[in-house]
Amino acid sequence: MKELERDLGLPSVLAISIGAMIGSGIFILPALALEIAGPAVIVAYALAGLLVVPAALSKSEMATAMPEAGGTYIYIERGMGPLLGTVAGVGTWFSLSFKGALALVGGVPYLLLLFDLPLKPVALGLAAVLILINVVGAKQTGRLQVAIVVVMLAALGWFAAGSAPGVQSANYANFFDAGIGGLLAATGLVFVSYAGVTKVASVAEEVEDPGRNIPLGILGSLAFTTVLYVAIVAVLVGVTDPGSVAGTLTPVAVAAEATLGDTGVVAVILAAILALISTANAGILSSSRYPFAMSRDRLAPPSLSTVSDRFGTPVTSITLTGAVLLVLIAFVPILEIAKLASAFQILVFALINLAVVAFREGSTEYEPEFTSPLYPWLQVFGAITGVLLLTQMGTVALLGAVLITVGSVAWYFLYVRSRVNREGAATDAVRRRIGRDVITETESAVNDTPREVLVALTKNVDEQRERSLVEIAADLVRQDDGRVVAVRFQEIPDQAPLTEDVTVQSSSDISYESRMEALAAEIDVDIEADEIVSHDTKHAVVNFAADRGVDSIVAEHEPLRLRSRLIGDPIDWIVRHAPCDVLLVDNLGYDAPQQVSLSGGGGPYPPLAVDVAGAIAAANGGDVSLRYPPGRNPTDKYERTIDEYQSELSDLLAVPVRTEPFRPDGGQRTSPELVVRRGTDSGLHGLLFDDRPVVPSPGCTTITVYPRDSDRPPFGRRLLERLTF
Repeated sequence: MKELERDLGLPSVLAISIGAMIGSGIFILPALALEIAGPAVIVAYALAGLLVVPAALSKSEMATAMPEAGGTYIYIERGMGPLLGTVAGVGTWFSLSFKGALALVGGVPYLLLLFDLPLKPVALGLAAVLILINVVGAKQTGRLQVAIVVVMLAALGWFAAGSAPGVQSANYANFFDAGIGGLLAATGLVFVSYAGVTKVASVAEEVEDPGRNIPLGILGSLAFTTVLYVAIVAVLVGVTDPGSVAGTLTPVAVAAEATLGDTGVVAVILAAILALISTANAGILSSSRYPFAMSRDRLAPPSLSTVSDRFGTPVTSITLTGAVLLVLIAFVPILEIAKLASAFQILVFALINLAVVAFREGSTEYEPEFTSPLYPWLQVFGAITGVLLLTQMGTVALLGAVLITVGSVAWYFLYVRSRVNREGAATDAVRRRIGRDVITETESAVNDTPREVLVALTKNVDEQRERSLVEIAADLVRQDDGRVVAVRFQEIPDQAPLTEDVTVQSSSDISYESRMEALAAEIDVDIEADEIVSHDTKHAVVNFAADRGVDSIVAEHEPLRLRSRLIGDPIDWIVRHAPCDVLLVDNLGYDAPQQVSLSGGGGPYPPLAVDVAGAIAAANGGDVSLRYPPGRNPTDKYERTIDEYQSELSDLLAVPVRTEPFRPDGGQRTSPELVVRRGTDSGLHGLLFDDRPVVPSPGCTTITVYPRDSDRPPFGRRLLERLTF
């Protein structure tokens, strides 16, 4: 495969980046921002430039690590995964489309200063011509772009230098009248002025010494452009009467007329038309490549990546982008176009910052030549300030960002998910972090052996099932020489008083205590038998556990049905209110099980489940098998992380540990004698996180564990477990 020559030095990188930024940001937006913030628009431009720095540094780092990839969407997709890659691709596509529409709608008024023509038809006509140019493949050459940049800078430099002597300090009066809200809203609006700062990353493969020239080029061009913007806007505000520029469609021309006369106006008009048409053409060219790239990555229909045999261009992608551009020009006001362009750019820059964190924390091979300073605080600052800016930009911008995000997520689940088997570095980073946290929690749980376990016999069971429950509890406390408290709970109707007659021991009670005494001697574990009569068994169980201070409750229970998940049943109430761990047993008998299976569906193995499985296996000289269902089309990263997690887990247990793969039919090589699994709450949480045993119809006793409230992972953690495991 041919490689591109690295022949772009620092001056070329600076020229590309500066040329990508100067356009609508200075020829159109100052007038719109003045209406919002007044003279403080000067600070808004400076603040916007400052807030771009984290994304600029982040993209510089990723460009030196992946100089061949190019494109914001690619970085986010590889770092954050196909879901956020879809959001970023669609968001960037819209942002560039809006920027192209803004350039045309804002550029035509400068042309109308020379010719008396209708605005919208001219803008639509220019757009159609540029779309056609992109379809047939004619593109602006590098020399033309350099010439346009030189003309722009010369005209703007002449304007700033020639107009500076005419600045009047009175025009800066009442500088912060719009308040912090107005300043932030204006900052968000002009944010798109700096969108082109990272464009050089798309040609990173052609940059010589990228570890040095890319960050220097991006930061140097950002500093230069920020100073230029601030200087020009300061002059523009200072040479015009307060309010005369705000709202006008040609702010720089209005200011030039006041200080430089007709010659200055013509120079500014020519520079503006050249710059804005160039920006619009570049916007169509670059934005149309996002559906094209997404299609190649299977995030969009294949037709969008089809290249025309006749023209050699992605006609479908360009046509779709052009259609969006024409709709925007025809129906969306210029201020809303500007807000939406900035909103989508802010959203994408926030994701760029998060992508760097994902690459650094994940297991993906990532070796940038340049690393962003102040990591990760700078990236966190960039992401948070981006979200804050969005909230200050008004309803249209905020709703636009939300709609694009929601629409992209819906597109991912409806179209992309079934076609793409990739995951980003962030998914693996989160999975590994959760795995490390759970291993730490598991180590603590394994070393904290229960000393006293309550066996709550809440219904009439035969002697064999009764014995099974007590033996389970005995195996849990055996290693620590703990005690089992076996209590028969009897519930009588509310209208029946709790008299001495009711509490007198029956022959059945005496027989029960005799059985427990004999069992204690047989299995060599301290067992205390008792009987409790009450009007409400569930309250009696919880109250006894709290008064006695037991570490766990063992009780018999059938698997939860849908109805009980939604409205609850007595044992659910005990689970929610117990002051200790609760172990619910689907009791099919218990006979010194040696093959204990630990179920791990939907997340890492709960520490309590690991502790229970390990204690029972150790008490009976058995082993623990780790059975884990593979994810949907598991990636190599997924399988590698799961293997490492299971290996660390095996080191924590004092019994042999086996890992058995699942067969496609859901079977297993050996039949377990006992299954230990995670329990879920009733209601919505249980419906979302129902971890059924991963051994289908195990045909043996199953213990479902419910840790005490203080040990249960919060909803957010469980959601992350579900998404990453």
